[in-house]
Amino acid sequence: MTPTRLTSSRQPLRLLQDRVATGLITAGGIGVLLAILAIGIFLVWETLPLLAIGDTLALAKLSPLAWGTLKAALAALLFAIPVALGAAIYSALFMSANLRTRIKPALEMMEAIPGVVVGFIAGLILAPWIEHHLASALAVILWLPLSAGLAGLLWQLAQSRLRRRLPLSWAGLWLVPWLALMVALVLWLAPWIEQQWFGGDLRQLLDQRFGMDYATRNALIVGIAMGFAVIPSIYSLAEDALADVPSTLIEGAQALGASRWQALWKVALTAAGPGIFSAVMIGAGRAVGETMIVLMASGNTALFSASPFEGMRSMAAAIAIELPEASPGGQTYHLLILAALVLFIFTFLVNTLAEVVRHRLRRRYRQMGGTS
Repeated sequence: MTPTRLTSSRQPLRLLQDRVATGLITAGGIGVLLAILAIGIFLVWETLPLLAIGDTLALAKLSPLAWGTLKAALAALLFAIPVALGAAIYSALFMSANLRTRIKPALEMMEAIPGVVVGFIAGLILAPWIEHHLASALAVILWLPLSAGLAGLLWQLAQSRLRRRLPLSWAGLWLVPWLALMVALVLWLAPWIEQQWFGGDLRQLLDQRFGMDYATRNALIVGIAMGFAVIPSIYSLAEDALADVPSTLIEGAQALGASRWQALWKVALTAAGPGIFSAVMIGAGRAVGETMIVLMASGNTALFSASPFEGMRSMAAAIAIELPEASPGGQTYHLLILAALVLFIFTFLVNTLAEVVRHRLRRRYRQMGGTS
């Protein structure tokens, strides 16, 4: 009976500890909400003088910054979404369980890489190399997805013995040497293609024929660098959404005669659509709010240009550069605070929308009998 007495004597202490822990967690959550609310109130208060004046010329100065922000985010998403969603689909539905337990944490760890490191590599290493090898870089970007599709076609046409040696569930490993070989091949052929088709200088051809001037740091560099930083966020959320799709749905579709590919497109992606949308929205919020990568890889030129070979300046980069030197109460100060308010509202709305969609997805899975 002694253990029972000890347990009963410790119950008040454990109950007190639970209450203290619950109170601390609640207070922390309320503190975070109050801090967000305080930031929003501060930004609105500081922009009221500018909005009260109604200086359209001052507000028009934000237009190039807004365009640069959207241009940088769009370039990053065009690079990140196909890679992240492709990796998520393969990891959740095709990859073997042993390989998935190793690959997924490694990809998620990429999110811990500081943006300043990515921006440093993009600005000082990637940008000069692409400037001197533009044709090679564009050829690699175009050829890599085609070479992956070619690998799938060859695997489909191969004999069953070779398929058993190279199973689809382990394609994440045996595709690496194939893609490395394809990159080496296209880098070897790119100078010859540039000489034969583009007169030996693609940059000069773009300038003379299309009027597209090439800047060392431009939207292409920002898209590659910031897309690399956004990929882990989109991949992790999309992979979780696809992995949480009840297996009974896919198995039922295949039992009715659907192929594995049809079950993927018609069932899995449809069921996980809200979660994938939530992942893309959070990635867009990360891309819009990124500062250091855009600051170090974009050239910081406030231009209204749709060319991927010209630079831009985003709102976040402008705030980081100009706010320390802006005098409090001046027009530039209030203009930068207005830019911060726009970013705050956009990020808040995007994350709220993503969270609402995610909760609806979980509720749908519960109704389907899933495990979420």
